[in-house]
Amino acid sequence: MNRIGAVIVTWNSQDDIAACITAAQKAGVTETIVVDNGSKDGTREVVAGMSGVKLLYFPENLGFAGGVNRGVAALSTEYALILNPDCIVQDGLEQMADAARGGAAGGILLGSDGELQSGFAVRRLPTAWTLIFEVLGLNRIFPANPVNRRYRCAGFDPKCEQEVEQPPAAFLMVSRKIFEDLKGMDERFWPIWFEDVDFCLRLRKAGYKIMYCPSAKAKHRGGGSIEKIFWPFKELAWYGSLLRYATQHFGWLSRRLVCLAVAAASVPRALTGIIYRHQGVRALGVYVDIFCLAWVSLVLDRVDHRRFGRHVEGAKHF
Repeated sequence: MNRIGAVIVTWNSQDDIAACITAAQKAGVTETIVVDNGSKDGTREVVAGMSGVKLLYFPENLGFAGGVNRGVAALSTEYALILNPDCIVQDGLEQMADAARGGAAGGILLGSDGELQSGFAVRRLPTAWTLIFEVLGLNRIFPANPVNRRYRCAGFDPKCEQEVEQPPAAFLMVSRKIFEDLKGMDERFWPIWFEDVDFCLRLRKAGYKIMYCPSAKAKHRGGGSIEKIFWPFKELAWYGSLLRYATQHFGWLSRRLVCLAVAAASVPRALTGIIYRHQGVRALGVYVDIFCLAWVSLVLDRVDHRRFGRHVEGAKHF
């Protein structure tokens, strides 16, 4: 059996995908699956011109979780390397696979400056206070606060192999059997955000380990597809996924505190959108929808994705 296969979910990624595939294959990937979520640029044409790659095309956007699930299902390898298209693997995949034997493993993510993407490459699983501080902007205003330092693993030693809680799915190795046993990523986190956090939490709850492997390295530009998402939809998707995570994993009081924080934060963020983004009525509409998402989650313990509809249409598949 081939050992390491890569799954790369793309959406308008023509500027990044060729380098990503080439680097992964050079680093030891023997099988590559590209799942394209309805790209409107030349992504599919670029992939079609490359050897050793299987392209799965879906005209409607399945979201990141849906793309990963279908990509992993198409693999025949022992391990699945989940890669963002703006991620360039450098080395260490065999060691990363060894580290993922008990579940999953992450590695070193380097920014365009060659430095560790601290605060992103490894994080702790979010608590209710983590999300409250995030949505209220406290982590941005006071980044040295203890809640934020704990969440972003301040003082983390990137040279030491160790068990961790939440490496990002930008560069994540997972046992394919364990991934399938856990039924993959939750596609209700649509289209993006918190699906990898949810997966890491479920994996740990099932008794598996997630390791950090410093031998595995990749350069990660970050934001390759996210920066192309229509702004109103991006806001609604992030808050919607955050609320879904809180609703599914926090206790009665904690999830309600998160909902109240999101509702409270929607007011100043609407004003910011109107004043600084010059979005006017559009900003007001987006944050009214976010307020309603929070209220429905507070009262009914569910996230109402129907409110995404008009923003999806305006975004043309994002």
